[in-house]
Amino acid sequence: MAEREENERLLSENHHDRGNSGRMSPILDPNHLLHRIIVLFFMCFLGFGSYFCYDNPAALQKQIIQDMQLNTSKFMQLYAWYSWPNVFLCFLGGFLLDRVFGIRLGTVIFALFVCVGQVIFALGALVDHFWLMEFGRFVFGIGGESLAVAQNTYAVNWFKGKELNLVFGLQLSMARVGSTVNMNIMGSVYDHMKAVFGQAGYFTLGSALMIAATTCVLSLLCAVVLAFLDKRAERILNKEQGKTGEVIKLKDVKDFPLQLWLIFIICVGYYVAIFPFIGLGQVFFIEKFNFSPVQARLINSIVYIISAPASPVLGLMVDKTGKNIIWVMCAIITTLLAHMMLAFTFWNPWFAMVIMGLSYSLLACALWPMVAFVVPEHQLGTAYGFMQSIQNLGLALISMAAGAILDSKGYLLLEVFFCACICVALIAVVGLYFLDFVRGGELNLSAATRARLQKTSSPESEEVRRMRDDLARLKPMSTFGLRNRYLSRLGAQLPDHYSIHLSSLAYRSLLR
Repeated sequence: MAEREENERLLSENHHDRGNSGRMSPILDPNHLLHRIIVLFFMCFLGFGSYFCYDNPAALQKQIIQDMQLNTSKFMQLYAWYSWPNVFLCFLGGFLLDRVFGIRLGTVIFALFVCVGQVIFALGALVDHFWLMEFGRFVFGIGGESLAVAQNTYAVNWFKGKELNLVFGLQLSMARVGSTVNMNIMGSVYDHMKAVFGQAGYFTLGSALMIAATTCVLSLLCAVVLAFLDKRAERILNKEQGKTGEVIKLKDVKDFPLQLWLIFIICVGYYVAIFPFIGLGQVFFIEKFNFSPVQARLINSIVYIISAPASPVLGLMVDKTGKNIIWVMCAIITTLLAHMMLAFTFWNPWFAMVIMGLSYSLLACALWPMVAFVVPEHQLGTAYGFMQSIQNLGLALISMAAGAILDSKGYLLLEVFFCACICVALIAVVGLYFLDFVRGGELNLSAATRARLQKTSSPESEEVRRMRDDLARLKPMSTFGLRNRYLSRLGAQLPDHYSIHLSSLAYRSLLR
């Protein structure tokens, strides 16, 4: 009897479909919202450890420099080494997930890289070898960006056509939560370990970083659970394993329009003035504004704190209004004003950092979608991969340059350097505005105008196409066409250029 019940249970799982999904508990049914909420929980925490540990150096800037006896230039190498592997992995990550590992195994492997990289990073501090810390950041970088690609692929696989926009917003918010929590608790973790060991030093630093590695273990466990749940859903619903949709063809780069290259310049010029600044911000607020370490950590994380709730709201605003170039220009100008306030005034820096947080969120919502407006769909994977690649290249180079400037010239000249980077982005966006205007592009159209153009240029419906084909069949055929049809039905082999069917297909393909 027990064996019969077991066979029936296995049979119901293997042949499950929509018709019998009601027999399964909602928490176990992959089609049910409750089950997908559970999947979403693990999906959001999949990248938590990566985002938490990425800015460990920023949260412990002063401690790392003192305990490892570094200058700022060497310290910023920790960010450069994270970016170097992602100059190339932006092109390979999607391919590895699709063609080599598969999404489930690939996610586990990349989460393992993140975990091992953080452990090596902490171990380098424990044994007082900075080169080992750099190697750990390199390994960490191999998994970090590709894990984000896997996270997005899971989201599309489970929520496409349902709650996908909300899911992407929640994932972005959770990423910002991870960065914010890191900024505000790692100093306390270090102080606690200092109290335990009775002194500061590289061993105390390594212990704090090893505790941070537990968040990466959490992400690895989420990757394993997601693999199990996705495999189970594939078996029950008879669906294929998710694909990233990234098709990378480097030969497409030569066909990129000038508008896209200007978007690349905006991306690099803007982000190199944000992330390296946050990486060096804690000591800046302590030295210039006489903040306590706790206050400095809090204000240094305000960009991430604001981005968590603001990104979905600002994204909706851009969707409703359009005018992407105008919004990007506003974000760049306000960020430039924020950097100038931090550089040349002693006003309360909270105001400038709040402006920077809002501007950072607005630019991300308006800039990245513009790529899809200027390149065809088959080149999107290459365009986004190339955009991320040069962004990481810029971050690697500017991180090293920022450290060298700070060591030799101080924070004032460093802020002037960041302002210059923002000005490069501003010049590029002004050029993009005029180029789009001259070429009659759609980058700066309002949402209503863009929707109207898409509606008028959309392909004809299937019903209209069927009616047109039916009318074409009613048209009398020529004697040449009748002769060819008669011979083909007799079994005669006709040349391709005699085939009416093939000719019509070729003509129809030219119309598309």
